[in-house]
Amino acid sequence: MIRDLPVADRKHVRQAALRLIRRDVPGFTATLLLNGLAAAAALVSPWLLGRIIDTISAGGTIDLLAAIAVGGALLQLILSRYAEKIGTRFSERTQEHIRQELLDRVLALPTATVEHIRTGDLTARGTTDVGVVGRTLRDAAPAVLISSLQALFLVAAVFLVDPLLGACGLLALAGIAAASRWYLRRARAAYLEEGAARSELAEHLAANAAGARTIEALGLQDRRTRAAERGIERSRVAQLRTLFLRGVLWPSVEVSALLPPVLVLLLGGALLDSGQVTLGAVVSSTLYLRQLQQPIETILIWMEQLQSSGASFARIEGLQTPATQTAVAAPEPRDEHIVATGVHFAYESDDVVTGVDLTIRPGERLAIVGSSGAGKSTLGKLLAGIDRPRLGMVTVGSVPVADLSPAQLRKHVVLVTQEQHLFLGTVRDNLHLADPTADDNRLEKALAAVGADWVASLDDELGSHSSGTELGPDRVQQLALARVILADPHTVILDEATAMLDPRTARRAERSLAAVLEGRTVIAIAHRLHTARDADRVVVMEGGRVAEIGAHDELIAAGGVYEALWSSWHGSRRDY
Repeated sequence: MIRDLPVADRKHVRQAALRLIRRDVPGFTATLLLNGLAAAAALVSPWLLGRIIDTISAGGTIDLLAAIAVGGALLQLILSRYAEKIGTRFSERTQEHIRQELLDRVLALPTATVEHIRTGDLTARGTTDVGVVGRTLRDAAPAVLISSLQALFLVAAVFLVDPLLGACGLLALAGIAAASRWYLRRARAAYLEEGAARSELAEHLAANAAGARTIEALGLQDRRTRAAERGIERSRVAQLRTLFLRGVLWPSVEVSALLPPVLVLLLGGALLDSGQVTLGAVVSSTLYLRQLQQPIETILIWMEQLQSSGASFARIEGLQTPATQTAVAAPEPRDEHIVATGVHFAYESDDVVTGVDLTIRPGERLAIVGSSGAGKSTLGKLLAGIDRPRLGMVTVGSVPVADLSPAQLRKHVVLVTQEQHLFLGTVRDNLHLADPTADDNRLEKALAAVGADWVASLDDELGSHSSGTELGPDRVQQLALARVILADPHTVILDEATAMLDPRTARRAERSLAAVLEGRTVIAIAHRLHTARDADRVVVMEGGRVAEIGAHDELIAAGGVYEALWSSWHGSRRDY
């Protein structure tokens, strides 16, 4: 039941942008003010040049006007320099807020959402999309802001010099407006499709890398290669679509940007003969419109980046839409009883768990067994709150398990599986994931409880990079079990936590596991039936239903489904 993460709509994106601006109002205001002053200073020189031409024609002196023109150019340079500096700092702070918010949202996602989303999609949003937005904030946004203000002021200046010439220049810009409108109406959808295709390709690559041995063992290389090629083709087509949009936009704007000064010169020449305008006015207006080409080209160059960034920002903000928001924290469970009542669950259309009723007593050891596909692992996920029943309810202390927030759930029920992750960072960083408030003494006690005597210091760097220590699977499992001790849940659900380890490593891991399970309710998804023999009760799943329930000896004596499973697994009846 793989789900795609949602994409924020335009309204949500605008609200998010305003929220980021409100977090740094002084920085945004200073950036806007300095850019505006720099754009205004750029208007001085062309206006003075027109005055100088008219003054020379009248036989006057131009020393003061020339000095002011030089001063205006220097002022523009200084203001532009500081505007860029302030704008870069603002964009870097805003990028930091985006990254932090993204991390907080991902960590706060409901467990069921994390379990069923595409890993490649989440990875692409947290890396490629954040990088695109960051580059835009650092480079594109300041450049477009400055250029937009310059363009606005230049058009206004032409109207102030001569309204007729200004109207002529503005009319000539209609081609740019038409081309930009055509592009913007199509760009968002095209760039969102490009992002989705990029995520799908990342999903294929991640899945192929993670399951390389399985793919090779099952002879699925051709099938997985074809799937990856389809992802590559979709990505190629999406990129060609955005390339086509740029290919239409850029030439149209380039040609349109050359028309205003040409038309003003033609009209100005005609009006100059009749004495309706001065030569200085024609020169100033032409220079203003010629200057207008530079900010328009800058906006054009960065427009593609802005559209790509807008789509990336929509994908990032999609993690905060109602479909992914964490529910309001549920009431605290009043006791440790876990009860499943009339539970049904389906991944697609057919139920894989049907009508399960089960009460788990605090402190007992319960084994869930069954043949492959019987629904035992799915039932374990339902009891752990990872999945929500389609019908019925799973509660802990009379509170639905799936309603508990991640922080609440961690205090009550923890699922331990074969797959454990080692995060880049120190031993302390890895342990603080379970309890950020734990002091070093508590961390050391948790490590000692699982037999992790190989840890020399909580500051030891872990990971696969050159400065970190890469750990074997048994040591990674020990860190994971130490996190369970720090979380201190009353119930631990085991889904063959040591099944992927070699026998010698598994024995060491099982000794660590015994320390974790002491004094807790244990629910073991038993793929190997020796686990069931030591349980207080055994739940036998068959076809998604509870076929039998009872102690090991009782079920063997009953001669039912469990007895057949045990006989098949153990080899012959004489061994038990």
